[in-house]
Amino acid sequence: MKHLNRTVALGAALALFTTLTPALAEGVAYINKGLVGVGRIPAAQRDKFGETFGSGSGMAIDTSNWTHDAGTYKGSLWLLPDRGYNVVGTTDYRPRLNTIAIEFTPLAAGATPAAGQEQTGVKATLADTFLLTDDKGADATGLDPLNGVRAASGDMPILPQADNGNLSLDNEAIVRLPDGTMFISDEYGPNIYRFSAQGRLMSATQPPAALVPMRHGKPNFASNNPGPGAAEPDPKDPETGRQNNQGLEGMAMTPDGKFLIAVLQSATRQDGGDSGSTRQNTRALVYDASDLAHLKLAHEYVVPLPVFKDAKDKTKVAAQSEIVALSDTKFLMLARDSGNGPFDAADKPVAPKGVLDPSVTPAKSTPFIDINDAAQLGRFGLHNGGPKDHNELSEKWEAMSLASVLDPKLPDDYFLFVANDNDFLAQDGFQVGAPYKAEDGADVDTMFLVYQVTLPGLKK
Repeated sequence: MKHLNRTVALGAALALFTTLTPALAEGVAYINKGLVGVGRIPAAQRDKFGETFGSGSGMAIDTSNWTHDAGTYKGSLWLLPDRGYNVVGTTDYRPRLNTIAIEFTPLAAGATPAAGQEQTGVKATLADTFLLTDDKGADATGLDPLNGVRAASGDMPILPQADNGNLSLDNEAIVRLPDGTMFISDEYGPNIYRFSAQGRLMSATQPPAALVPMRHGKPNFASNNPGPGAAEPDPKDPETGRQNNQGLEGMAMTPDGKFLIAVLQSATRQDGGDSGSTRQNTRALVYDASDLAHLKLAHEYVVPLPVFKDAKDKTKVAAQSEIVALSDTKFLMLARDSGNGPFDAADKPVAPKGVLDPSVTPAKSTPFIDINDAAQLGRFGLHNGGPKDHNELSEKWEAMSLASVLDPKLPDDYFLFVANDNDFLAQDGFQVGAPYKAEDGADVDTMFLVYQVTLPGLKK
């Protein structure tokens, strides 16, 4: 996404979405037991390539090595940064994936940490970093694909390509599979990519035609964030398809491994996505994942996003940043700022000017966690709004993942890890061969918030 702000303008919140019936119905109780741990990685952290560490656009906990002993949990997770520091245009930042070692000592729900220990419950250490490449092993890039379209070849569809000839990626979500391969979604396409365990592109899935950005009747993957010396796209915004910087922001595999769900950050241009006040009706794509190399679209749903009033009392829509699938019809969705079966005529909007077609039955939602709960944050020395200090929540909370509490007495309890995207904002930053200093003194840590939740039926 284009990096503009560093503090929260809107309360982040988690909602439980269901495509068939209201959430929390049918006698099933999903319980938020509260914030139980906080941790940080400093903004000054650099990865093994000597570049400023970029935090969490996407996250996946390695549940295979998640252990519990004497009150402390240990394991690792993968943290996916996006396209690099790009306050003014995009750069030739090489997309990558970070491995983080985790030690987590949860606080009892509702308890108050000891003074000076409020944000030490999660000890996160950068363990490794590796690059993501295209199918030929060539570097990918964060540069905006101004007019670049890589031709389809074999099973590969057309792909976004920068002026330097490299595959353009703006990574947003990750699903790590048991065999070590992974699905990664991006903003540019917006596509779903499958990479090897070593980070080499294996296959790509283009979304339905209604989501592909079109300019002058042709696919054009630019996001209006040109690289150094490059021109702006014409027109600035796509005519149809995903809006600039509003790609497949959330993605998750269902617990049974049968379906992959991906959700557009906000509505397509033709569905009201051309305005911050009408972009409410976004789309969720449910893919049959029985053949990992050839995802098959099984269902497409309309998901209504939350709305809020800004400081000028204008209605705005809170775009979504990540999902965690509970089944093929229910998922947790992180929002911060449907009909049954495929519904994909690119020339027939499902919500023209933001008004949903009455023939479409949208998904239903119930609020689940308010990340900005002042009492919860205050226990850990944090706050949202108010003083512009080290303990104010940063703007972009974009990563989520679950790990079991590993308690036979609480078989349905999980730790929900939530992490921010710090936009690489640092005072001693270094990327693509050059130092930089974020504006306004911004020095934004990577942060982890951990909630204990009860999610019945997940193991089924």
